[in-house]
Amino acid sequence: MAERNGGEQAMLEWLADRRGAMLSLLETLVNTDGGSYDKEGVDKVGAHLRAFLEGHGIACESVPDSRFGDALRATVAGNGTAGAGANSTILLMGHRDTVFPKGEPERRPFRIENGRAYGPGVADMKAGLVMNAFVLAAFKTLGGARAPLVGLFTGDEEIASPFSRTVIENEARRARAVFNSEPGRPGNGVVTGRKGGVFMKMEVTGKAAHSGANFKDGVSAIEELARKISALHALTDLDKGTTVNVGLVSGGQTVNTVAPWAKCEIDLRFVTPADRARAMDGIRGIVAHSFVPGTSAILQVAGEFLPLVETPPAKSLFDHYAACAAELGAPIRGEFTGGCADSGFAAEVGATTICAVGPVGGKAHSPEEYLEVDTMVPRAQTLALAIMRL
Repeated sequence: MAERNGGEQAMLEWLADRRGAMLSLLETLVNTDGGSYDKEGVDKVGAHLRAFLEGHGIACESVPDSRFGDALRATVAGNGTAGAGANSTILLMGHRDTVFPKGEPERRPFRIENGRAYGPGVADMKAGLVMNAFVLAAFKTLGGARAPLVGLFTGDEEIASPFSRTVIENEARRARAVFNSEPGRPGNGVVTGRKGGVFMKMEVTGKAAHSGANFKDGVSAIEELARKISALHALTDLDKGTTVNVGLVSGGQTVNTVAPWAKCEIDLRFVTPADRARAMDGIRGIVAHSFVPGTSAILQVAGEFLPLVETPPAKSLFDHYAACAAELGAPIRGEFTGGCADSGFAAEVGATTICAVGPVGGKAHSPEEYLEVDTMVPRAQTLALAIMRL
């Protein structure tokens, strides 16, 4: 166990003294609308964070986008000799958007019951945003880390970061370490590996006809879609960790019309790039093949996440973080998950990355989503200590 120095102890105490302030900022963020397509709301969440950060003397800048929430970038200068090129910064990441519809905070405002906080996005991942903001403030107040710190608060992760992906990749190329503050897992887990995901839309075209008088003249797009769905699901290979799921379907004109159109949305999850290539070849083959003569289909990729693959440097970063957690009396464990996150984009460009270092929560994307309140400070302290000792 490393002997804690005065600076480390001061950092831990500063964070411990701000538990109430952390929960106050968390309440503000949770009670602010911020679905992925609600740019105004997502930017309002960013404005709350910016006000907090600038109130602590932290420089902030926005990377604007016309469709989705702007990316907010906060920086705290380092006290070491790191330059401005590759391997120079420590990156703390988090996303401001949620999956919930407009008005959800009014329907389910922030509350705390029996040690758990509830509300839309409370764990995924507004608690992680609060943690990152307070860690940045702690270093600004007490003295920077050896390397410059960058806090990146993006606004479109829940829809695969169509705008923010490039911002994340550019920032990660300069980072010596990346901590993505997605919610920690129940049982005090962090994520060392994630599946990648491809989200697609398929449209099938048939031919309309009266289903009674002219049935033979019709070509059913719904029948074609049904057969394609069976073939798509057959691509699932649980041993390899590859899954194909059709999660949304629609189609047809009226009950008494042979369906001239049908469409669906497809979710592919995979572990390695080779698994992705193999599955995508299969999906494209199914789209191109007509089970029902006279139908045709087109496929569109709507969004994609890259996998987070644990590398030897990432394993070393996890071990370093785990040692800090154990010293603080909150031992953690690493785990693999089928869920996707922005951490895959950072890792893909070569940045040493671990994920889910945020406060612990569960049941994300549901009305039962919760945060373990007593993990807020320990997770912030663990992250700060890990940064100080990098």
